Amino acid sequence: MPKEESGTRKPTKWSRMRRLMTSLPIFVILMGILVSVSHLTAVDWKYEPVDQNLATLTPDTAVTFENPDHVHLNRMGDYKVDSHHETFTAVRPSTGEKQKINMLIRQPRGAVGKRPGTVFMHGAGYGTCDNSFGDVAESLASAGFVTAVIDKPVWSTSDVDRDYPASAAIYERVIEHLRSMGDVDPGKIGIYATSESTWIAAYLLKLDHDVAFQVLLSPMVYSPRHATGFFVAQDFAIAGANQGYQAVVRRLFSIDADLFGLGNFDIDPSDRYTYSIPTLLAYGGKDVMTAQVEGAQRVLAQAHEVGNDNVTVRSYAVSNHVLRLGDEAQTGTPFVDHYQRDMVDWAVGQAAGLRQKSPSVGGATIHQSIAVPLDLKGRPTLTIYLVVLHLAMAVLLLSSLVLALVAVGAKIHHMVRHKGPALGFAHGFGGMLASVAGTTLATLALFVAGLSQVILAVVKLGWGGVPQPADVSDWSWPVIQVVCALVIWAWSRIFARMAEVASLKGVAQLPSQIKGRLTGGPTIGEQMELNEPGPVVASTRLGQALFIVTTAAMFCVLLFFAFWGLFIYS
Repeated sequence: MPKEESGTRKPTKWSRMRRLMTSLPIFVILMGILVSVSHLTAVDWKYEPVDQNLATLTPDTAVTFENPDHVHLNRMGDYKVDSHHETFTAVRPSTGEKQKINMLIRQPRGAVGKRPGTVFMHGAGYGTCDNSFGDVAESLASAGFVTAVIDKPVWSTSDVDRDYPASAAIYERVIEHLRSMGDVDPGKIGIYATSESTWIAAYLLKLDHDVAFQVLLSPMVYSPRHATGFFVAQDFAIAGANQGYQAVVRRLFSIDADLFGLGNFDIDPSDRYTYSIPTLLAYGGKDVMTAQVEGAQRVLAQAHEVGNDNVTVRSYAVSNHVLRLGDEAQTGTPFVDHYQRDMVDWAVGQAAGLRQKSPSVGGATIHQSIAVPLDLKGRPTLTIYLVVLHLAMAVLLLSSLVLALVAVGAKIHHMVRHKGPALGFAHGFGGMLASVAGTTLATLALFVAGLSQVILAVVKLGWGGVPQPADVSDWSWPVIQVVCALVIWAWSRIFARMAEVASLKGVAQLPSQIKGRLTGGPTIGEQMELNEPGPVVASTRLGQALFIVTTAAMFCVLLFFAFWGLFIYS
């Protein structure tokens, strides 16, 4: 019987049309997988209502009181100020860990009688008693208050795992210290909290129901998840980042932090005590971190629920998150005009027990660009997938890098010793792998560059600065989406080429080859070698391992892109 009829006819190379028709379904399958991942990990987020405004009752920020008995009210600058340092050991209740705390006490020189007091509470960062609150603590002391500023109690915690209840216990200890001082009225001690420390203030007021008043600068009225999710999403838009990068924000703030033992992300920062005392809310017009309209409304509503109508809101144009002018990253940035005067006057009036005469809501119109994302929640499945994917990608990228370095060394060694091929890539797979892997990694670098630029812009905005015009963070997203599609097409061509080579080696004829072997013909391997000499991908184990590991690593990178929403093209 002729060979053509025995089932051992040698396969022929594919036509361009057959290669195209093989590549196309592979491309569709790969794109379908990645598009599905992007949509399955998508997180809904309601930005409406947008551009909310809270109209003030007067543009004037001054605070005045009814004073029918003509009680003498001190003003800022009435007294010279004396100061001294004290030291104590702060013990973290949950662990017993200790931290040496320095405390700076300021007192009005020559003031008679028992004085009101104020304890200052640190926001984010690692402030000390000597580099924090110096100007406002001095101003209050010059109006007759005894003030206390301490090193921030942090122990071994970081910004993501602060122990808020423990911090509250330490600030309560400072309040008790002021109460024990002979020149301080124990019933007239208030707190001054900024930003992050307003969460701590909520815990403090649960411990101490005798705090007389509180000054809250840019308070974080909502949980850390909702508050930080709001300001990051808002700042991404202000920084000019492509809208696609908002997908990163949505997924990032849907992480279930409890899986990592981080319990702060979803704390409820308020209860019936939080706004039950006289409260001053102060906002900056350039503050891009605080949900001011919804925050002020929530404070007013919760205060009203517990019968407290002594809430004053002041908004100062052109000032940042901590009521200062300009970039807070620069030292010596001053407070906005009149803020210190207004704050001191308000505190003096509260300490005197007077009724406020000036409107409760004053200053610049309060604005908020988007809604607080109250529908955000921790998603355990999404979080586990995120961790597994990113770990796998890191391991595979590192492994492929190591193999690539070994391959380079082996290639140099073989060239010097005039040995055979070090990798033995066949059918052009080596060049194709290098080209597609290089393109994939360059796309990953572009994504990191775009995300880094917007993060730096957000940090600059948070400090009150003006970010550089959007560049990479604007055009990188659509470019990456296009390149990703092209990379998928390139991978589909590689897989189609592998199928072609396998076909040339007679893989499709295995049944007839098995039959031939049973009747005394060549082995299957011998018949495949006769059909198409050489390996499918590479002739060496190093080349094969490099191809397999690099292919897996690049697929993980594509899954990484899919997770962060880059395969959503709508």
